[in-house]
Amino acid sequence: MFTFETVDQNEVRRFRIAQFNGRTATFRSNGSTVTGMVRSIVENKTTNPPVWVVTLIPSPPRAGMLRPAPRLRAFADERY
Repeated sequence: MFTFETVDQNEVRRFRIAQFNGRTATFRSNGSTVTGMVRSIVENKTTNPPVWVVTLIPSPPRAGMLRPAPRLRAFADERY
């Protein structure tokens, strides 16, 4: 699990929407990127401005998306 704090309300809103819809969310900080499912979002009201603690469960890295080779000569044998 990956836990971090943020004060950005737009970012928290994006994480809440991802959690509600069951989608993965991506967090970027200092050049590192973590993508995964949002487990929880907890607001710490004792600080000013409010701080949210977000917990992500990292997804395993996906293999590169392989596409089939283009079929350039698919209709080369047809003559009109």
